[in-house]
Amino acid sequence: MRKSHPLRRVVLATAATVSGIVLLLTLKPASDPGATQAADSGSGTGTAQEAAQGGAGAPVSGTMTGDAAQTQYGNVQVRITVVNNKITKSEAVQAPKGGTSDQKTALAVPKLNADVVAKQSAKIDTVSGATYTSEGYKKSLQSAIDKANASAGSGSGASQGSGSGSAQAAGAFTGDAVQTQYGNVQVRITVAGGKITKAEAVQAPKGGTSDQKTALAVPKLNQEAVAAGSADIDSVSSATYTSEGYKKSLQSALDKAKTAGAGSGASQGSGSGGAQAAKTVTGKVQQTQYGPVQVRITVAGGKITKAEAVQAPSGGTSSQKTELSVPKLNQEAVAAGSADIDSVSGATYTSDGYKKSLQSALDQAGG
Repeated sequence: MRKSHPLRRVVLATAATVSGIVLLLTLKPASDPGATQAADSGSGTGTAQEAAQGGAGAPVSGTMTGDAAQTQYGNVQVRITVVNNKITKSEAVQAPKGGTSDQKTALAVPKLNADVVAKQSAKIDTVSGATYTSEGYKKSLQSAIDKANASAGSGSGASQGSGSGSAQAAGAFTGDAVQTQYGNVQVRITVAGGKITKAEAVQAPKGGTSDQKTALAVPKLNQEAVAAGSADIDSVSSATYTSEGYKKSLQSALDKAKTAGAGSGASQGSGSGGAQAAKTVTGKVQQTQYGPVQVRITVAGGKITKAEAVQAPSGGTSSQKTELSVPKLNQEAVAAGSADIDSVSGATYTSDGYKKSLQSALDQAGG
């Protein structure tokens, strides 16, 4: 058999190599390495982004409070704190109370809170022995996450319940009264420039040891609310019920501020921005230990031009106290342009009823 020439073999081998390289270059890879790498890197954080942001792309930071979920043993409501699309904190602002519910709530809620931060979604485990609470927690949590998703989808990235994102309107806003085991708690905030400049409790538990706890807790809570600019504040030790009620009412006030800011920007309960049209408004009747108190105000140019008590305690010493206190309260209301006025010494009950009815009138004027 005739052997091939060595030079011929070299030429043939070179041609085969070149052909192979050309063939490889003309073929597309079965997958995009860049896409594979992105998918691999996203697998660890996709849950957090989907939970807190919904994949919309705009960074979300803020506090979102979910809708209250009704359960067989009471309401459950969850608030989450999101920072750059990650859930950094989860807490139950409402949970079942009383009897064995206290034990189950104390057992379940801390575990649920921790699980949310760990898993970054509402796909968390039910706590054994607290099934109803767990299910309610997850429903409210999903609602909060949905609100975060909506915030990302709108491109605003605005937070709910924060002083900078939700309270855009300027003015005074009074939260809903929250019932606690020891009495009602109600908070009023003053907002200016998108920030909480003042917070105060217009209602707080009274009587017995409640007086001491209120005196200890409320000033701290007021300071915390202004400093944090949100309802995401710490509870005061030994005044847990008052603290929780305070935070819920504070969140309600912030929600009202956000609603006002999203609408016309008019303030509620302020003398400068809430009531531009001239009108006369009568507040709700407030029952006191010595009789009902009801206030009527006249508002013009966004200011209180007149305040008067259409009902006040009468009879016996009450008549004297009413004659002493009401004119002073009327003058204070006009001067302050709000319900943030001092009580008249010796007529505490009448003063408190007056301020509550005045605030009710201001709320109506601002609406």
